[in-house]
Amino acid sequence: MDIEQGNRIDAEDIAQLEIGMSRRQVEFLLGEPSIIDLYHPDTWYYVYFIRYGEDYSEEKRTMVLHFDDDLLAKIEGDKDLS
Repeated sequence: MDIEQGNRIDAEDIAQLEIGMSRRQVEFLLGEPSIIDLYHPDTWYYVYFIRYGEDYSEEKRTMVLHFDDDLLAKIEGDKDLS
């Protein structure tokens, strides 16, 4: 049995991300982030983890979004979370 955790995001959704989008627009598009650091609320983490049951292999993907004045300013990490 495969075990999935976190935000599975389609490539089409990621392709729609644009610098300058508001937090509300990003959340509508991608859903709530996996992690919002209490001390750095302008940084959102989208994490996806899957463990395949057949061969016990694992896969982890992360995308980090940075906001400045409530607008998306920078995208880092794996942009293919699907």
